[in-house]
Amino acid sequence: MLWLIVACLALLSVGQVRTQEMPYEHLISQLQACPKECRCPPNFPNAVYCDNKSLKRIPIIPPYTLYLYLQNNLIDVVSAESLSNATQLRWINLNRNKITSVEADTLKALPNLLHLYMEDNLLTSIPSPLPSNLEQLRLSRNKISKIPPGVFSGMDHLTLLDLQSNKLQDDAVTEGTLKGLSNLVQINLAKNQLNSMPLGLPPTTKQIFLDSNNIEKIPAEYFKSLPKVSSLRLNRNKLANGGIPKTVFNVSSILDLQLSYNQFTDIPVISPGLEHLHLDHNRIKSVNSSDICPPGVLDDYLSDNGPRLRYLRLDGNEIKPPIQRDLMMCFRLLRAIVI
Repeated sequence: MLWLIVACLALLSVGQVRTQEMPYEHLISQLQACPKECRCPPNFPNAVYCDNKSLKRIPIIPPYTLYLYLQNNLIDVVSAESLSNATQLRWINLNRNKITSVEADTLKALPNLLHLYMEDNLLTSIPSPLPSNLEQLRLSRNKISKIPPGVFSGMDHLTLLDLQSNKLQDDAVTEGTLKGLSNLVQINLAKNQLNSMPLGLPPTTKQIFLDSNNIEKIPAEYFKSLPKVSSLRLNRNKLANGGIPKTVFNVSSILDLQLSYNQFTDIPVISPGLEHLHLDHNRIKSVNSSDICPPGVLDDYLSDNGPRLRYLRLDGNEIKPPIQRDLMMCFRLLRAIVI
């Protein structure tokens, strides 16, 4: 019973702190303007919960709202009128609706918006124009086939762009359409219709997800313009040894490389700094330590400058154990190998 009392007191204290952040007159105004279809908790007055209500339109949102939850409804249009008062919004969740369009300048009029979630909708294009302070844009599982030119112009704060499971082809992802993303860190283009590596990714990009496309080739100099890439996922494509330069993945910045479910017959050359390598479900028949181990390492395998590989996955190939002893000597930090 004592722990329950303590927990209740703690919640009450948090609620008091949150309400004190908003002036009393603003709090009363916010609660009075709360849409009848939604919930506006007094202990968290900056949030408006309109999720799971079968709404077909967005109600008029109160002016002091920072967090707006509209997921799991039947909304088909994001109207300017509904959000015209809520210019302080920082976070909108519109996942799992029926959205096909966003009225002109609706999002541009939200200068404080940082996170926009519109996953699992029916959009065919990226909404435009977007607020310039946006940090995360999540548009996975729509029907997006085009990126309007200039849509990311001035988007200096966007660090995450999720376009997974759409209908993007090579001509939609270019240097022109991605121009303006000067601080992008993560881009997710998995489950689209790409036949080639996307062009124009900003040099700040660290995480690139390209799983489940139709990529067959990688240009020899592709990663020279991406000096910070640390995680690269190319699972479930059509990559084979003949389609890539032998040393294309020998990139010092890459720590996590995933190439599962492709058509490799040999292990590609990797960087000594690579820590995780996924090559399961390819057509590899053998593991030759002289090919995968960097030159000179076997002569001095206790060197602190040796390979950093910790996890190696090779199951689903045609490899028969045992693994060569030289391989284990080369990768002395290896903690797990799956065959």
